[in-house]
Amino acid sequence: MTERDAPRADSLRSLHADMPVNATLHIWLKAVAPEAPGSISLISQNGKFGDVMATNHEEYEFRIYHVFGGGHIELQYDQDTTSISVAYWFTPTDVLETGITVLHTNTGNAPPELVDGYHFRPPFGWMNDPNGFGRFGGRPHLFYQHYSHGLQWNNMHWGHAVSSDYLRWRHLPIFLFPSEALRARPDKRGGAFSGSAIPLANGPGIRVFFTEQEKGREPEPEIQMTAVSPDLFSAGHAEMLLGERPKNEGLTSDFRDPYVFKGPDGLWKMLLGSQSDQGGVILLYDTEDMTAASGWTYRGKLLVEKRYETTAIECPCLLPLDGPATDPSTRWVLIYGLMTSEDKVTGRKNLTMADVGWFDGQTFTMESEKELDFGTDNYAFQAFRDGDSAVGIGWLANWADTGPAVDFPTAMTLPRLLQFSDGVLRTPPIGAAESLRSHILDRTRLAAGDFVTFVNGGIELLFELNEPGAHFTLEFDHPTVDLSVVLNDEGLSIVHKQGDKPSPSYIAARAKPKRIRIFLDYGSIEVFADHGRWTGTKRIDGFEPVRSARLKSDPGVVSHATIWALRL
Repeated sequence: MTERDAPRADSLRSLHADMPVNATLHIWLKAVAPEAPGSISLISQNGKFGDVMATNHEEYEFRIYHVFGGGHIELQYDQDTTSISVAYWFTPTDVLETGITVLHTNTGNAPPELVDGYHFRPPFGWMNDPNGFGRFGGRPHLFYQHYSHGLQWNNMHWGHAVSSDYLRWRHLPIFLFPSEALRARPDKRGGAFSGSAIPLANGPGIRVFFTEQEKGREPEPEIQMTAVSPDLFSAGHAEMLLGERPKNEGLTSDFRDPYVFKGPDGLWKMLLGSQSDQGGVILLYDTEDMTAASGWTYRGKLLVEKRYETTAIECPCLLPLDGPATDPSTRWVLIYGLMTSEDKVTGRKNLTMADVGWFDGQTFTMESEKELDFGTDNYAFQAFRDGDSAVGIGWLANWADTGPAVDFPTAMTLPRLLQFSDGVLRTPPIGAAESLRSHILDRTRLAAGDFVTFVNGGIELLFELNEPGAHFTLEFDHPTVDLSVVLNDEGLSIVHKQGDKPSPSYIAARAKPKRIRIFLDYGSIEVFADHGRWTGTKRIDGFEPVRSARLKSDPGVVSHATIWALRL
């Protein structure tokens, strides 16, 4: 395939691609002005064979075109009358193996070019919460909140990717779209909000669950929807599952993020986040319908959170942690985001909690609780059981750092395991993260207190202390951020300061780890202490890489240290 967006005579532009037979084109275009429609001419070696038209000059219109003959295809348009946001093609018969081929983005939605970057990012546009995370058809699938046409939040779609190892992803066609009613109203905002996915009872496909939000719709701006995908890459017609909130529970209009899972009694369960007059709440539903397509009954409030002044609980998930779901002794982990919450002591906002306890199908009995991530930039975390392991992923960002008019390119966290041992929940990176190691950069200089220069943005550091809790300061050289990892009597901290802006205290209070593992990438730092007993994640604004590191400590504190350059 060759592609170019090259000027022709005057204002004509053209995109070029070599496509196999029976390819499918997805194009978003709009008219530049109301006086004339936007159009794209499709041209093969045999001449023009079709036109793609758009009359809307306010919103991009989505068009599908099937290219049956294949061969060299030119997409020709006049930039004075036509604006293209995104164009890609794929072949439906093997898209799960080959993914999409992106022909065009523009300066407002293009992805960054990051040499050896290894975190998941969308192929274009905005991204936030992970959705529908699971293994389907033998492969891990990741859906996510997405807007194609810019780097700011807007009407939500579901993006989609598939992998073999949770690290190397193939981008797939856009999966869910805002409703027709919402697309017809440019002044309205909402769309296909967060949700989850389960395998079909009879067949290779999936059923997805999501919140349809339409701001200002009365009496319910947020309702729950479901759709089926037999082929694992395109969604069928969405149908309403729950059209109203439970009555007489004192709930706000927040009613979203359905997480569906199999309970210990064999029934499908659904969690939803909301807010009540008591505080943030998680609502529990279940159904005796083994297809999970109908019959959902409200069972009550699974959890009420009163401490952090949240305006709603978001993205709850619940899964077995240390045994089969049907064993009453199995511990479960309940994970949920606290929207607009704030820890008054540290100034950290939008916390994510992880409670460990027992779930009998109706009630959750908590044994212990912790923050999932002391860096807080691991939001909307979603997890599932993949065989004998629990695997999860989060949005590597925080709503406190963005706004409605802020370009905010983001990534997903490294996928993490959820493990319970010695009475402690741990969230280390998946074992496949070791496959990112390209070559060793250093085995002596960091431990000796010398500067170590990095060759690109992808870096892993691993070092051990001779005694748990021994003090150190690991300083990083970054062009725009004062960045370090510090362990002292107060605990383990990520120190992140940018200019004169006040910064929260990103600290795991009283932590005394012995083993520190740190992943750096363009725009992020992730710290895993004692195999994920303490985990901290922080987004770094921009894409400048960390250039070097120096470890300061007393003599004899560091046992050994290794640094790897990373690449996919």
